[in-house]
Amino acid sequence: MGDPLDALRPLMASHSPPLDALVVPSEDYHQVRLYSVISFVAFFLFDGSHFIPRGNGNLRCPSRREYVSKRDQRRAFVSGFTGSAGLALITKDGAYLWTDGRYFLQAMKQLSDRWKLMRIGEDLTVENWIAENLPRDAAIGVNPWCISVDTARRWESAFSKRSQKLVQLKSDLVDEVWKDRPAEEILPVSIQPPEFSGRSFTEKVKDLRDKLSREKAYGIIITALDEVAWLFNIRGSDVSFCPVVHAYAIVTNDSAFLYVDERKLSTEVLHYMAENGVVIREYNAVESDASSLASGQLSRSSVVQQGESKPSNARENGVGEIDCIGQVATDAEERKQHRVWVDPSSCCFVLYSKLASERVVLQPSPLALAKALKNPVELDGLRKAHIRDGAAVVQYLVWMDQQMQQIYGASGYFLESEGTNKRKHSDTTKLTEVSVSDKLEEFRSRKEKFKGLSFPTISSVGPNAAVIHYKPEPETCSELDPDSIYLFDSGAQYQDGTTDITRTVHFGKPSAYEKACYAAVLKGHIALDTATFPNGTTGYSLDVLARIPLWKHGLDYRHGTGHGIGSYLLVHEGPHLISFKPYAGNVALQASMTVTDEPGYYEDGNFGIRLENVLIVKEANTEHDFGEKGYLSFEHITWAPYQKKLMDLTMLSPDEIRWVDEYHSACRKLLAPYLNEEEIEWLKKATEPIRA
Repeated sequence: MGDPLDALRPLMASHSPPLDALVVPSEDYHQVRLYSVISFVAFFLFDGSHFIPRGNGNLRCPSRREYVSKRDQRRAFVSGFTGSAGLALITKDGAYLWTDGRYFLQAMKQLSDRWKLMRIGEDLTVENWIAENLPRDAAIGVNPWCISVDTARRWESAFSKRSQKLVQLKSDLVDEVWKDRPAEEILPVSIQPPEFSGRSFTEKVKDLRDKLSREKAYGIIITALDEVAWLFNIRGSDVSFCPVVHAYAIVTNDSAFLYVDERKLSTEVLHYMAENGVVIREYNAVESDASSLASGQLSRSSVVQQGESKPSNARENGVGEIDCIGQVATDAEERKQHRVWVDPSSCCFVLYSKLASERVVLQPSPLALAKALKNPVELDGLRKAHIRDGAAVVQYLVWMDQQMQQIYGASGYFLESEGTNKRKHSDTTKLTEVSVSDKLEEFRSRKEKFKGLSFPTISSVGPNAAVIHYKPEPETCSELDPDSIYLFDSGAQYQDGTTDITRTVHFGKPSAYEKACYAAVLKGHIALDTATFPNGTTGYSLDVLARIPLWKHGLDYRHGTGHGIGSYLLVHEGPHLISFKPYAGNVALQASMTVTDEPGYYEDGNFGIRLENVLIVKEANTEHDFGEKGYLSFEHITWAPYQKKLMDLTMLSPDEIRWVDEYHSACRKLLAPYLNEEEIEWLKKATEPIRA
């Protein structure tokens, strides 16, 4: 087909009312994405049991999922830009794409000359651009399933200044012109058993109901896919790299409803749901049930009366309702007085519109923090998964070292000499960014409990490494170069944990400047890893630690320094993070959270450097306890060597060298059981003390 812009504009003109602009978000019907630009009405902190407001402001908050299914990639379809974060705006005579600093280079390469790149943080926000550039009384259309409550309210506020209106479309115009839109796949749902989840659905839903009770909320609408999967202890394959299921949930003080295509549920899963008293509803029934919830009419008995079959082994509670979790049902009149909890950053605007605003609890989901605070079983699984994953990374480095020497005559991982830049073999034998990343996936796939990758591998050489979220494609990717830096950022899904690791290496002779940049990144990486800080500290406060060594040389990076990571869930997980963005101050770090440590430096057209480990927040054993706050520190659980020949050792302090040596010593001990003799010898050499 031709350019989607040419097909969309006639639909915009014929719409009632005619649309002056059409917004095409990156989000799907479940909203949540990492690094999306979503604002909170208030600044929320967690006091140990629930989020509480702390002042006012228009602070921006990260959400929790970065990928959508192929059939939901509407923004990529209309614009050609495939980065995971962004927003498209189509007007009568223009097309604009907003994205953040991670994707500026990628967007410039992928957008046609009909599109204008709008740089988040440098250009006007989309709502302010619309308010200033579109005519008074303009109508701006959007699919209300694909924007959050926060986003819609923020836009409506901005548009009201010039009597502009946000129009909720009844059908998505992009879907109407996307003739070869991928079909929906029916993929099976699986149960995450207690030996990996650590807590049962019954335990989790009891805690959730306790939080609802404290807020005098009768029920909660759960739209975030990772929260649904975590609460019900289920996993799926509906979204690439994310083991989640396209599903909604509504939980009240006496019932639990799961909205999902029942064709995805095996007999085992149906039995599991019945045992736990969960009522299965059709995916699209969530809209009508949200209306019933708002009026106090949603109950298990009302659903059964509509013809829905109730769980086969649920227990009648004596008042006409079914009590499966031991909760006492509330009568309809009392229920009407209670409120409905909605997370404004993740709940789609359609469902919120079904509720009476005076009876809505607009607060961050109570499940977000509960999920982020890993239980001992989850932490144990994460540690084990990262060890197996580290062994795969070492096997990959050994293989690459051999291949680079054999094919390109490179000096290799350990020696420094100029590469010949000539093949030792024919042109048909070569390494590309894609072929080597496929090899890394092969090494991972041989590991126990492997379920797939946790995100598309960033395999990048030379200038491509400067593209922060570079994704190599078979037709356009670069061949490896022995005289250029190679950066790979990758991870896997194992049933006992999710991994994310970045290493930067050079198989030839790195320049003094490259060594200095690598050392500065490593110093920041170590500074964050070794930090000790009081309870109540946020990632906004810690972010500077990783940047100071770079700032000393006038260097920096445009992305945040760390994000949470799931337990066989999402590779990017909130609500906490480590970043220079103000929303990183919303949630304090707490013991048993996970967070990445990934500073970097990127020089456009030349090279990129990033180092990344996953950390667990733990209680620190400090000599003193000023203010009786208690102190925290980090435990790193990622294991793979740092390349010593890329380090400018003159820039490292004795303490930093000691840290590297101790880390390398642990690598040898933990990874050796998973390696063969040749790989063990390579690892021993890679982890020899810097200054023996």
